[in-house]
Amino acid sequence: MSEIITPALVSLDEPIGTDKRAVIDALAARVAATGRATDAAALAADAWKREQTDETGLPGGIAIPHAKSRAVTEATLAFARLKPGVDFGAEDGPADLVFLIAAPETAAEEHLAVLSRLARAFMREDFTAGLRGATTPEDVVALVQEAVADAPASAASPTAAPAGAPAPAAGLTVDGRPARIVAVTACATGIAHTFMAADALTAAGQKAGVDLAVEPQGSSGYKALPQQVIDDADAVIFAVDVDVRDQQRFAGKPVVRVPVKKGIEQPAALIEEAVAAVRDPRAPRVGGAATAATATAAAPTSVGGSVKRALLTGVSYMIPFVAGGGLLIALGFLLGGYEIAFNVDKVLGASTIWNLGDNTLLTYLGAVLFKIGQLSFGFLVPALAGYIAYGLADRPGIAPGFVAGAVAAFMGAGFLGGIVGGLLAGLAAWWINTWDVPRWLRGLMPVVIIPLLASIFASGLLLMVLGGPIAWLTTVLNDWLSGLTGAGVIILGVVLGLMMCFDLGGPVNKVAYGFATANLAAGIAGDTRYLEIMAAVMAAGMVPPLAMALASTVLGRNLFTEPERENGKAAWLLGAAFISEGAIPFAAADVFRVIPAMMLGGAVTGALSMAFAVTSKAPHGGVFVFFAIDSFWLWLVAIAAGTVVSAFSVVALKRFAHRRGVSPVDETVPAAALTA
Repeated sequence: MSEIITPALVSLDEPIGTDKRAVIDALAARVAATGRATDAAALAADAWKREQTDETGLPGGIAIPHAKSRAVTEATLAFARLKPGVDFGAEDGPADLVFLIAAPETAAEEHLAVLSRLARAFMREDFTAGLRGATTPEDVVALVQEAVADAPASAASPTAAPAGAPAPAAGLTVDGRPARIVAVTACATGIAHTFMAADALTAAGQKAGVDLAVEPQGSSGYKALPQQVIDDADAVIFAVDVDVRDQQRFAGKPVVRVPVKKGIEQPAALIEEAVAAVRDPRAPRVGGAATAATATAAAPTSVGGSVKRALLTGVSYMIPFVAGGGLLIALGFLLGGYEIAFNVDKVLGASTIWNLGDNTLLTYLGAVLFKIGQLSFGFLVPALAGYIAYGLADRPGIAPGFVAGAVAAFMGAGFLGGIVGGLLAGLAAWWINTWDVPRWLRGLMPVVIIPLLASIFASGLLLMVLGGPIAWLTTVLNDWLSGLTGAGVIILGVVLGLMMCFDLGGPVNKVAYGFATANLAAGIAGDTRYLEIMAAVMAAGMVPPLAMALASTVLGRNLFTEPERENGKAAWLLGAAFISEGAIPFAAADVFRVIPAMMLGGAVTGALSMAFAVTSKAPHGGVFVFFAIDSFWLWLVAIAAGTVVSAFSVVALKRFAHRRGVSPVDETVPAAALTA
């Protein structure tokens, strides 16, 4: 670890360039000259590409150009102290301390952890003062070694303001106590900005006197914040340049979302903005349901919790393929007619945009849209399996999961096969990743060894043993659904409606929605029972926000707070668009009266939709995909009936069902108190 920087990689007060591109080129050349990179130009190009995406100048005269590059053979830090400084885009002026962080594309985790911990030292004034006062390259190397030795044991560990912080300003309190904020920091490379932003936010939180905990999500992995800390938080700060991993853990929380660099430069302002968001009912919130968040962040030691989280992750990542593909198919029907499902290959084979032949332009465009949607549907099971594996094993699980999903689709094992394949691939990848292998092999583990062995295990088991029985079970289930008539159809609608309204986007909701969308392709191919299921699921999912809108803005305004009435106005549109999360603020504040009322209305809507035999060829969109819904007016009747039932039920429960000795108004609690 001590050789991450050597005296040969240090430049003190040398004229190496007058602009940042020249400085980056010079430092990359030093890395190559020491044998740590095979191509100085390639390393410089990768670092420059990152620099053009987001300038790396930071307050205090620091710049940290960095990159992962195929040209780098060993994780390395090169340093230059410049006189005069060079502009790297910081608001307070040029940088005189420049660090080039160079990491291999397949860097070993321990090297990434050291680089990440070192980045945290850049925020310490004593460290930068030492660098400015260093007289020899050896002094710089010693400072870096000391910084690495003094850094936290795990660069991926959450950080929190230490106890004994000053009292917060009046504007930074919530309900008379210090505000509770959680934050996630993550940059594209996961090496430098991630941890610098984490430390900057932590220091600002300590200074402001708020209760702030940060989860840095770096390349060397991350340790999730305890779910109880997240549940107790008033708001969330996402200082990120990439997707937040397991974002559903924070579902329903007011959120401030900014680039990671802003977390370094303006941490105090972000904290103030997060506290302000707590009081603003119109502030953006993290998508998903609060109940889902709790379920998806079970303790890491719980096998059941990990599996549940992985399943939810898989369904969440699968839904965009389904939603986009389904809407494209629906648009294809709108333009080309329903017969396009059987003629699409013939139309595309005989026509082009320049020569339509015997087809009309609308028929041709309908075929194009239908085919794109059909191909999108082809990713459904592989995406489900791939991201289930990702939920268990992080990035090493994605490739074997996708392969297992493709095998499941090939064998006709469908949705169930994708789940089993994803779990097998994820567990195999996770286990292989725990092997203690020689250092020279670690760089190959995530890109070669794990995908190879986990794919052989999961896909081989599906092909040779499990795929056949799962395909048989899928066929039996399909035959049972196709044979349902009369009361059986209505009971199925009741069950689906209850599931859709139970947790507003949580695990149970996702099971029902996942079942409907996973079989939508079969419905479009001719099995209309699946199209009826899709219509019932979407209708029931629209009931909660519509019902809460009706209750809070029309039927029982005096039973709701002013912020809830404002949320109710927005919930009309959210419900019409099939966004169940529009009811989360109401459920979070009064879960034991809102959820039962929503489930009652959802059951009514699901039963009526199935009884009316309404079909939907679109998986999302609510009333805005009317053209893809047969018997559209009957479908609206089913939704209206459930909405009225739920709205009157919640008003009645709020008016007459409350704790002994407590008035209905006093019993209303803030959304943040859901877990109390």
